[in-house]
Amino acid sequence: MGIVNIIQNGMKRLFNIKNETEIYDINSEEVYKMLTGGNTGENLSEITYFTCIKMLSESLGKLTLKFYKETEKGVIKGNDNQVYRLLKVRPNPYMTPSIFWSTIEFNRNHYGNAYVWARWFKGRLIDLWILDSRNVKIVVDNEGILGNINAIYYSYNDSQTGKEYVFSEKEILHFKTGVSKDGITGLAIQDILKTSMEGNKASQNFMNELYKSGLTAKAALEYTGDLDEKAKRRLVKGFEDFANGANNAGKIVPVPLGMKLIPLDIKLTDSQFFELKKYSSLQIAAAFGIKPNHLNNYEKSSYANSEMQNLSFYTDTLLFILKQYEEEISYKLLTEEEQLEGFYFKFNVNSILRADMKTQMESLAIGVNNGIYAPNEARSYLDLPKDESGDNLMANGNYIPLSMLGKQYEKGGD
Repeated sequence: MGIVNIIQNGMKRLFNIKNETEIYDINSEEVYKMLTGGNTGENLSEITYFTCIKMLSESLGKLTLKFYKETEKGVIKGNDNQVYRLLKVRPNPYMTPSIFWSTIEFNRNHYGNAYVWARWFKGRLIDLWILDSRNVKIVVDNEGILGNINAIYYSYNDSQTGKEYVFSEKEILHFKTGVSKDGITGLAIQDILKTSMEGNKASQNFMNELYKSGLTAKAALEYTGDLDEKAKRRLVKGFEDFANGANNAGKIVPVPLGMKLIPLDIKLTDSQFFELKKYSSLQIAAAFGIKPNHLNNYEKSSYANSEMQNLSFYTDTLLFILKQYEEEISYKLLTEEEQLEGFYFKFNVNSILRADMKTQMESLAIGVNNGIYAPNEARSYLDLPKDESGDNLMANGNYIPLSMLGKQYEKGGD
C-alpha cells in the first residue's frame, strides 16, 4: 500500500468515511472521538488555550497566498503555474486552501511542528498532504550514511500498519513554532505552559463542581455521640448524595435531630479567584501573542483603536508566522531557477488590515491622486472590475521634480 493510500485511509478512519450514510447525534461518543481522537486529556478543553489556537488557525485560513515576481521594474504578479494553481484551488482532494492552512497552523501550535508532504512526479507537484505530527521524527545524518553529511530526513511511521517512510528535506514542508532549542524542531505551546494550563483547568473543574452542587461549598456536620468509621462514612455519604444530586441543587437539606450542618462558606471574591483566573488566562494568551481584546477583554479597548489593534496583531503576532510560511513554501516548492528569476510566494494581509469604508476610500484616493496606485489597482483592491483606461498612473499637474525647483522663477525660463 502506497503512502498516499495510508494517509487517505487514516483520514477515512478519523472521520469514519464509508460508502453508506451514517447519522450520529452531535453529543454522541462517536462524534467526540472523531473530533478529539478519543483523547480526553487534550488541553483544548482549556478555553483560553482553545481560543488562542482558534484565533491563529482562522487568521491563517483567512489569508490568500499570492505569487509574485521581483523584476528590475518592480514587483509584478507571477505566472499562474501549476504549483500556484494547486495552492490556490485544492492542495489535496480533502481540503480547501482555507482548511489546509488553518489545519497546518493548528498542528504547528498544538504539537510545536507541522509537516506537509509535497508529492512530486517527474518534476510536477501532484498534491500536498498534512502528516500527523505525532508520527514524524526528524533524523540528522551526521555520518552521511544516507548520502550527504548532516542532511536532514523525515521519518513517518504509520501507527496502523507499522510501516515507516523516509522523506528527504525538500519533500517535507516543515513549519515550527518560534521557540526552538536547536532551530530544527519547535517547542509546543502546551508544553511550555504546562503549569499554567493545569492551573486553569483545575480552576474550571472547581467551578464546574461548584455549579453542580448549587454553588454550595463544603460543610461541617456537628453531632453528639460516638459513631464508628463505617457509620461515619454512611452518614457523610447520605448528606453528600442529597446535596450533590443533580435535582437537589438549591433544595433544603434535612438534618436529623441532634445534628447541625454548618456551611463552610468560601467566598470567591475573598480568594481573588476570578482575578487570578483572568491573570492566568492573559499569561496563556501572551505566550501565543494574542492581545486581550481578542479574548473579549475590552477593559482597555474601544472601537476607536480597533484598527490599531488589528495592526498590532499583524506586526506582533502574525508577521513572524507568515514570514516563516512564505520562506518555507518558496524554498521547497519553487525550483532553483524560479528562485533566481525572482519568483516568491506571499500572503495577502489586506483582509485583516482593512479599515472602515471612509478611511479605506480616503487612503486609496490619496494613493491614486499621487501616482502610487493606478485606478485599476485601487478598483481591484475593492473587488471592482477594471476600466479600459485605468492602468495609467495619475498625478497632480502642478507637481515638478525636486531638481527643477525654482526654475519657474528664472528670467526667460519655460
